[in-house]
Amino acid sequence: MNRIVRDNYPAAKLPEELRPSSDPDARVRVTIEEPTAPLSQRPEPTMSLEEIFSLTGFRRRSKREIDEDVRRDRDDWDH
Repeated sequence: MNRIVRDNYPAAKLPEELRPSSDPDARVRVTIEEPTAPLSQRPEPTMSLEEIFSLTGFRRRSKREIDEDVRRDRDDWDH
């Protein structure tokens, strides 16, 4: 969460509805924060390689196996 804090800020520079008093010389602390999004609106975290590899149905293949699959697919496309 991003937060900006300004201490000893002149209240006279604030919009009138945010001023704590009518004293033109008043000094205030101003804190501005972004609201946190509800869990339902937060993006899902990116999966790590370990998480991807642990998915059901994922099987590591050797270079040779991958090359054979690519050749087989190319042969299918040519015919």
